[in-house]
Amino acid sequence: MLPKQKNQLAKIIKSAINNLNYDIKTDIILEKPKIKSYGDISSNIAMRLAKTLNKKPIDLAKDIVNQLNNNPDIKNIIKNIEIANPGFINFYLNDKSIVEVINEIEETKDKYGHSQNKLKNKQILVEFVSANPTGPLHVGHARQAAIGDTICRIYKAMGWDVLSEFYYNDAGNQINNLALSVQARANNIDLNDPEYNDTDLYRGEYIIDIAKAFINKESIITVDGLKIYATGNINCLDDIKNFAVAYIRKEQDLDLKSFNLIFDSYYLESSLYTSGKVNQIVEDLINSGYTYEHDGALWLKTTSLNTGDDKDRVMRKSVDGSYTYFVPDVAYHKTKWDRGFHKAINIQGSDHHGTVARVRAGLQALSKDIPQDYPEYVLHKMVKIIRNGEEIKISKRSGTYVTMRDLINWVGCDAARYFLIQRRADTEFIFDLDLAVSQGEDNPIYYIQYAYARLYSIQRKANISKELIINSNIMLLNQISEINLMRRLAEFPGIIQQAAEELAPHYIAFWLRECAADCHTWYNSEHVIVEQIDLKLARLRLLNATLQVLENGLSLLGISALKEM
Repeated sequence: MLPKQKNQLAKIIKSAINNLNYDIKTDIILEKPKIKSYGDISSNIAMRLAKTLNKKPIDLAKDIVNQLNNNPDIKNIIKNIEIANPGFINFYLNDKSIVEVINEIEETKDKYGHSQNKLKNKQILVEFVSANPTGPLHVGHARQAAIGDTICRIYKAMGWDVLSEFYYNDAGNQINNLALSVQARANNIDLNDPEYNDTDLYRGEYIIDIAKAFINKESIITVDGLKIYATGNINCLDDIKNFAVAYIRKEQDLDLKSFNLIFDSYYLESSLYTSGKVNQIVEDLINSGYTYEHDGALWLKTTSLNTGDDKDRVMRKSVDGSYTYFVPDVAYHKTKWDRGFHKAINIQGSDHHGTVARVRAGLQALSKDIPQDYPEYVLHKMVKIIRNGEEIKISKRSGTYVTMRDLINWVGCDAARYFLIQRRADTEFIFDLDLAVSQGEDNPIYYIQYAYARLYSIQRKANISKELIINSNIMLLNQISEINLMRRLAEFPGIIQQAAEELAPHYIAFWLRECAADCHTWYNSEHVIVEQIDLKLARLRLLNATLQVLENGLSLLGISALKEM
């Protein structure tokens, strides 16, 4: 059901309730029934109002339906209304309302499903991937990239001003270990020697590549446009550190671009220290009254800030006076708020679960104007990669894990994106490489792209002008498979809205799979190119509309709409 039809029906239902002299201020919720035979749209309004009005839900539903049937406006949308226990009101669209989706798609084209109004002062910052610049991106980062980029695309479709941001953790001990690893390789030390097994050094082959580039005095242009030169001085750890970080940042950026992803903004953790923001945040937290000294350490009273933390947290260590990792995180998120992004979403691995309460607690201590659930989090579980039924755990390039580049090389960007998006972020996920490259109905991305390519082939072979097609009589589209396909197309705007509200891009992926199934059913049961010219034109009109919506959906996932396969 189209949004405008849903809004119109909601107004009619509210009018019916008012006619019953029930002075009730409540929203009319309309949802698609889980069982197809229960209609196109359903309302539980009778059950929601029954207790307040001291009536049985079924009796109240009958009263409302009687009022609805007396309203001539409802006949413009609804063919039939039925009541189901214990008080659901189920609505069945008339033929005119069903085919109206074709006109809507033709009018809005690549914006079909999008919000028609640009939202004022609606800025959102979506942070994801945010990998340490110490090695290649792994498949967990790939899942973040797929989820995060799709959420950005969905919010843009909903009219928001979206900024995608990559936060580089380029400060801390792991960066020193990176420099030591490169230095060791530059000195021809074999880090795979058992002597180094207990160290925190990095052993992947990429460390050898960095060491060679540094010795050869190569230069790197970073994603910030800065040019970093290798001095070749293997005794200067700072020189090695600066070059190694720039080298890996460039490699990560190339991987992201091959994944059809370019970030709007990059933020360096190190800048929080050099700008004094971390020290300022610590001073502000002390002044807030939510800190205390104990055993030589500075603590934050996270348990007093109602963010769900089970114990207070150390901010400044007693051992060396350094800050714990969540302190710069608080400083970073305060910059998000100060930059005007009063809605922010973080996509991170489930191993960051403990960070959520601490960051929110720090922000609450700084300002009560910041909502308690700021920022919002999408925590995803890691991905298991299998081939021939066996798990793949190690990449030669990284030395310890399968990389994003491995995944793209094995299955391509489109399949990688779809498979990483198709499940809820908080569920375990097994990525079957053999399935992702197979060409059959069981491979969902192949099934969807094949549906698009097949429709496009029919359109091309028909070779009929769009003007003739667009003026055809769509009321001729009355076969079951055609009705089902149009109903599916009408769901698309609501699916986008639901995906945005629930931060659940897998809804788009699942909907595309269902739409592709309806496409295959339609053109397997009804020939498009038939002798009856008016019917052929009407079916081509449905075909063109379906192509447009499939393309819109694939675009939200950052996936290609292939014209040939």
